[in-house]
Amino acid sequence: MTSHAPPGQQPTTSTDPYPWPTVDVHAHVLLPAVEALVDGSPGLAEARALDARRNGPAALAVNGPMVRERIPRLIDARVRLAAMDAQGVDVQLVSPSPSHYHHWTDEATADKVCRLANDGTAAHCSAAPDRLKGLGLVPLHHPDLAVPALEHALEQGLLGVEISSHAPGRELSDPAYEPFWQRAAETGAVLFLHPFGCTLDERLDRWYLSNSVGQPTENAVALSHLVFSGVLDRHPGLKLIAAHGGGYLPTHIGRADHAWSVRADAGTDCAHLPSSYLKRLHFDSLVHDPRVLRALVAAAGADRVLLGSDFPFDMGTEDPLGALRAAHLPEADFHAVRGGNAAALLRLAGPPRSPAPTGGNPS
Repeated sequence: MTSHAPPGQQPTTSTDPYPWPTVDVHAHVLLPAVEALVDGSPGLAEARALDARRNGPAALAVNGPMVRERIPRLIDARVRLAAMDAQGVDVQLVSPSPSHYHHWTDEATADKVCRLANDGTAAHCSAAPDRLKGLGLVPLHHPDLAVPALEHALEQGLLGVEISSHAPGRELSDPAYEPFWQRAAETGAVLFLHPFGCTLDERLDRWYLSNSVGQPTENAVALSHLVFSGVLDRHPGLKLIAAHGGGYLPTHIGRADHAWSVRADAGTDCAHLPSSYLKRLHFDSLVHDPRVLRALVAAAGADRVLLGSDFPFDMGTEDPLGALRAAHLPEADFHAVRGGNAAALLRLAGPPRSPAPTGGNPS
């Protein structure tokens, strides 16, 4: 295991008030078996055409080489672990690439996709089970299969599942997902909300707006559906992590609070002020701006933000700890985000890590 002391500094004390590992909750694995399964299937060409329309030709020309260059880090656990060591990361929560959602598939294929994803992620993490923890997939486009897919993921030793911001024709507020939310809460499964694509489609097909604007938009819409529909009231035990800092919602939730307060139609289905639900959710730290990260911590609480890098994609960060230090959080908050919150949420066990320097604000 690596020390969580800042680079260039060595542990100087024998007692560490922050002994937990450094945990990155936003890291991906690519699963060739999933893509081999769907290759040639009816609907794949149409799905790829939609993806092309949403992203635009310039983005697609960049995406291919970018992913190919990162293949070793996405599929080889040894390369992943070496990269983690270089970053000072002890543990990754590894989720399938969102490109594996394949929300166009029929029931039988969707079930196979999720089982292959669960098996493949578990096998990848088995290379270093103390350092690699995994999440599987569920087919949101077939709600009746969501609970069995979640159960299968947990049976493989995974900690939960990754979900998108919606499925075609269904928002996360859809009543068809109630059994899934209930079972996730009962089992303590971790849910990682990570969008793939944005329904604004061609409006975002230049300058990579499909990602830079689309992803935070999708996060905000999905979380709003969970809040305003009462899902979080009915299932307060859900362990949900929102990627990309929850998108636009946490730092712009004042408008939602105002609507809930002054309009009868806005407040019909959720019992409390929308901003209060931020304390029931978790958010990764991947917001690319120290000011926004400080605002996220202020809005949700330092105990609700977890280190995230989007490893190893180009829209992530190669230095998640450096990005966290740049926010100049109080020391206790820094270490909570660095790993304490994730260690508690993921129930990580193991020997204490090497002690970090004490005193002063990490910088």
